[in-house]
Amino acid sequence: MKILAIQNRMGIGDTVIFLPYIEAISKKFKVPVSLLVQENSKSDQYLKETKYIDKIIILKKNNKIKNLEHNGLLGSFRLVKELKKYQFDKTFIFNSSLRFNIIARLSGIKDINQFPLFKKKGQDMIRASHDLILHKLNIDVTDDPSIQISDKFIFEALSKYNISKNDLNILLGIGGSGPTKRIPAKTFLQVMKKVIEKKSCKFFLATGSGDEEQQILNEIKNSELKKYCISLDKLSISECLPIIKNCSVSICNDSSFSHLSSALGIKTITLMADTPLVYGSYSSKMYPIIPEGETYVSHNTLGKDKISAEKIYNKLFSIID
Repeated sequence: MKILAIQNRMGIGDTVIFLPYIEAISKKFKVPVSLLVQENSKSDQYLKETKYIDKIIILKKNNKIKNLEHNGLLGSFRLVKELKKYQFDKTFIFNSSLRFNIIARLSGIKDINQFPLFKKKGQDMIRASHDLILHKLNIDVTDDPSIQISDKFIFEALSKYNISKNDLNILLGIGGSGPTKRIPAKTFLQVMKKVIEKKSCKFFLATGSGDEEQQILNEIKNSELKKYCISLDKLSISECLPIIKNCSVSICNDSSFSHLSSALGIKTITLMADTPLVYGSYSSKMYPIIPEGETYVSHNTLGKDKISAEKIYNKLFSIID
């Protein structure tokens, strides 16, 4: 049997969130599942060793970018032609789009399972995923997302980056897709100074290449704590994974690294400054911190300057002690 899962949301986090449901499908039918995902999900970099994933097919569709292969009506027919080659028997569509339902039918897929059509507005994607798998497969999914990586790469990273198990190795996810998600460098530095006073540490700084992200990185790298730091910004995601797996704990903004870290089984403190809390709390490996004075967090909370270094420090030692 050949099974396709369709996940058309943008970004790494949106793909990682769906992994427990895709894994449940794989276990039920005892076959790996192929994925149709957006290119910027970068799934090929972090799922290539995950056993329950088969092929990764890239969806080249974005209405904001002209001339992408799968945009518009003609793009839909190109996608149909591409999917036909794989001869999928079954699909699970993790959205409410009629477009993908029609594409699946035209691709010759007989068994189509999907979120309720036309229900996108206000939809809780985690609840919708849970209900889909429960209704269609009678499986109550409670597992965390899981990304697999070979022991070989984990051991190689230990040697290459001089990682000692006697240290407290901490991933710092200091980047983020938007400026309101990025906690200031001074907050991270305050936490780092307090941790170093108590433990022998090494910090792995994970961020993107954007100017504002690099500014935060440089503030930390150019501080008196630079000797404790290793930058990961020049590495690909696949190169970062074994390093993350060797960490004891992660402290991350709402970024791709918070999702990857928790899916690798690392206890991850998520700093939720300006994003719905669900993105930092859907896994049992996530320990969210919200801005001081707030009882909840969502878009436009604008709380990056109100995340307490003291609260981060206390949370860190509460989960590692």
